[in-house]
Amino acid sequence: MLSPAAVATVTTMDTELRVAPPGDWEDFRAVRLRALADSPTAFGATLDDARAQPDAAWRDRLQVPGPTLLAYVAGSPAGMGGLFVPEDEDHAFVWGMWVAPEARGRGLGRAILRELLQHAEQLDRTVLLHVTEGNDGARRLYEAHGFVATGEWEPLREGSSLQIELLRLDRG
Repeated sequence: MLSPAAVATVTTMDTELRVAPPGDWEDFRAVRLRALADSPTAFGATLDDARAQPDAAWRDRLQVPGPTLLAYVAGSPAGMGGLFVPEDEDHAFVWGMWVAPEARGRGLGRAILRELLQHAEQLDRTVLLHVTEGNDGARRLYEAHGFVATGEWEPLREGSSLQIELLRLDRG
């Protein structure tokens, strides 16, 4: 697993990217709730469901196999992304990519994704992620980093008319 010291990407003087330890659960919760409020169609979870989670669930989420990265701008959480690395599988899954509107255009999304992909490369696993139909900005970011469409679609979540497509990293 990436240690907090393993990630030290600074895009500008006031920007920091780091692995979130369980003690940063309040920052993680804050940025995740902002992400769900700002981009409700980009995630399988809903804002109401996330708000209902107890504090322990937020702490536990930061202890899953694989790093969760938080991006900070001027000391405030402004972006996130994670890599879920199931122990008994041959793949890793990028999840939760989001950057706050006021922090976009600084390269934070690219920096987060690049760090997650470097970690996955060390594990020599297939890397997968979902992108919601119509989320063209996210799709462009993923394709620029080597992700290709698999043609596998499924509903965003139960009751949603939106679909998500599975993308796979093509390292070849």
